[in-house]
Amino acid sequence: MVDPHAAYDEQNIFAKILRGEIPCNKVFEDEFALAFHDINPQSPHHILVIPKGAFVSFDDFTAHASDAEIAGFIRAVGMVARDAGVVDSGYRLLANIGKDAHQEVPHLHVHILAGRPLGPMLAR
Repeated sequence: MVDPHAAYDEQNIFAKILRGEIPCNKVFEDEFALAFHDINPQSPHHILVIPKGAFVSFDDFTAHASDAEIAGFIRAVGMVARDAGVVDSGYRLLANIGKDAHQEVPHLHVHILAGRPLGPMLAR
């Protein structure tokens, strides 16, 4: 699992997607963010939104990104959810940070999950 304070790994899968080395099913892109369908969807709508900068986690992002990068990324997440048509029925945003949260890719990413009742926030 990922240490949220680790140095950025330029060979992680999302860095490769950003460089165009690995294809993705893109739904949105601007100067701050890229959004694409998850290859292993956990709900009928499962979109990942990643910042274009080299940030390991939300902690790293909020500590080191510029105000413009933070605002642009947050706006992108909202725009992607609206464009996916999931706002009225509801959706969940999920960002795993570190090993206890089971972060698997060392690049900040937000999951937009929707399209069915998602149940309680955490399994009990």
